[in-house]
Amino acid sequence: MAEIKMTGNMKVKTLRTQFKEAFGSTLRVYNGVKFADDDATLASIRAKDAKGGELAVKGNMQVGNFENKVKELYGIKVQVANADDSALADNGVTLCTAGK
Repeated sequence: MAEIKMTGNMKVKTLRTQFKEAFGSTLRVYNGVKFADDDATLASIRAKDAKGGELAVKGNMQVGNFENKVKELYGIKVQVANADDSALADNGVTLCTAGK
């Protein structure tokens, strides 16, 4: 089963690339209301009161649960989109299904 690990020292570009390879869907990462810089680390854009740490993400996790977990752990808004990044994925489907 597809799985990635998120850590604070990971760059946005690395996260987006690993996410695409593992699940086939596109990950949109925000810094406030704008897209985050690809060269920024997750720790550098996370909310000041966020606890950070490591997050293991598996393909059977639902999109909505993943987005909420990233917000809770890092204080970063992310959205999962389909493979060609033309539409957001439904929160009720799994990460692997969202990429198909």
